[in-house]
Amino acid sequence: MSSETTIAIYGPGLLGGSLALAIQERMPGIALRLWARRDTAEAGIRDRGIQAEFFTDATAAAQGASLIILCTPVETMPAQAAQIAKADLSADCLITDVGSVKGSVVRALEPILGSRFIGSHPMAGSEKAGIETARSCLFQNATCLITPGARTPPSTSKLLLRLRTFWQALGCNVLEMSPEEHDEKVARISHLPHMMAAITTLAALRTDPAAVACVANGFRDTTRVAGGDPGLWTGIALENRQALLVQLQTASTTLTELLEILGKPDEEELRRFLAEAQSLRRTVPAAVS
Repeated sequence: MSSETTIAIYGPGLLGGSLALAIQERMPGIALRLWARRDTAEAGIRDRGIQAEFFTDATAAAQGASLIILCTPVETMPAQAAQIAKADLSADCLITDVGSVKGSVVRALEPILGSRFIGSHPMAGSEKAGIETARSCLFQNATCLITPGARTPPSTSKLLLRLRTFWQALGCNVLEMSPEEHDEKVARISHLPHMMAAITTLAALRTDPAAVACVANGFRDTTRVAGGDPGLWTGIALENRQALLVQLQTASTTLTELLEILGKPDEEELRRFLAEAQSLRRTVPAAVS
């Protein structure tokens, strides 16, 4: 059971809104705050039945909170952290985020927020965005990666325990790793697939848009995430550029391998290529409900 008393969420989109709904459902009695850039966001929050104090002042929203969660694009987090640091933060205030990149975020936020900041990345989401798509069950059975940095010494292990307990209370399975390991692994299993979905969509439809009339579920499943917000994914790709470039080069090498097999052609080699992919795909856990 989480020991938090007041939780401030910055950014009422899919993740921030889902967090608010999940906390409201699973942690009754916790005071909720939601920060957004614009006053107009409050109407959408109220429409979803979220009972939270609403702020557009980042410093005021942080005042006295026991847990602060940044759910905004990663490139905006340093400026938000600077505003949060101006608040009269409680002595035990814990600050985390839900960003898809950790190395650059931890490097930017630790000097501002100190050891009270520990990165998080719940592996949950959708190609859809906005609070209207938020749902309280989003984190159930999802994996959450927490990434203590250089400023998270053993003396702050209570903060790590609190962060782990919080995500577990929302239904997450928690893994702990360094920010660098996080970025390498997520480049493989999240950022690369997104870019490959974009490549597949462009290769299939750019020169023959009318082919869309012929698509079936295979194309829909393979390219679903290409429907995500281009602005959000531009930020993610650039923030994790080095790790993503390595994985894209691996993908390029694998594509060249396939081109050579088909160019021969070599039926047995093609069968082995596809069988290896099938075998690895079978190790992927089933989707969480």
